[in-house]
Amino acid sequence: MSQAATRPGTLYLCATPIGNLEDITLRVLRILQEVHLIAAEDTRRTKKLLNHYNITTPLVSYHEHNRKARGEELLGRLQGGEDIALVSDAGMPGIADPGTELVQRAVAAGIPLVALPGPTALISALVVSGLPTDSFVFVGFPPRKGREREEFFNTLAAEGRTAVFYEAPHRLLETLTDLRKAAGDRWLVVARELTKQHEEIRRGPIGQHLEHFRKHPPRGEFCLVLSGAPAGEEENLTPGRLQEGVELVQELVALGVAKKEAIRVAARERKLPKNALYTALLAIKK
Repeated sequence: MSQAATRPGTLYLCATPIGNLEDITLRVLRILQEVHLIAAEDTRRTKKLLNHYNITTPLVSYHEHNRKARGEELLGRLQGGEDIALVSDAGMPGIADPGTELVQRAVAAGIPLVALPGPTALISALVVSGLPTDSFVFVGFPPRKGREREEFFNTLAAEGRTAVFYEAPHRLLETLTDLRKAAGDRWLVVARELTKQHEEIRRGPIGQHLEHFRKHPPRGEFCLVLSGAPAGEEENLTPGRLQEGVELVQELVALGVAKKEAIRVAARERKLPKNALYTALLAIKK
């Protein structure tokens, strides 16, 4: 795949299998063979894929911990005319991984980019969930702690669209607990080990999943699909009623009531969804 020396190379964003090695396109296989270099989030995992298809293209790492220095190196090679394939740990690079930063730098530098579509866990989980797919939101991984995490789940609970997010197995129980606290016992689909031998799709209320995974320690990779906030919770909301709730919260906080308790009381007194009230307060703060 030679190019004139005066022209930059192309950065190919190559989707790779999320589990089953057969889930790869012929086009991706061709590009992985033709490029000068493959930049991979996990070289050990990618090496297994390359060996399976007898691909001997040079391989380097590009991950969260070396993205600054390695990104600079890759950009230089692209500007020098080399073609590079970017692959993530699994799925489409640039989705909840450090590939986004390299893409942004390549765009700013005028480097040509080509996306080679293929597997991605979030779409696979969404389409088998049985939940509405005409409008949805993907929110990556939940923050690990603090106010940011609390705000994440409260905002998620107030979201009217189907919401998709990822979680690590060792944090799944904590996330299910926090999610039920914010959203109630809403319908949730838990997709585990998609496309792999032990693939599992569980559908039911959040509490049901909690009970299951307390008895069966979570293992593997998880993608969660949450049903949107019921329309009935929002249909009677008006700016005026919501403002009344906000003002009551502010009055209670001024009297020394904890914010969380103030929201609970105001929601009950004004007959407002707690999630909507929390979101309104968050908007004011911003």
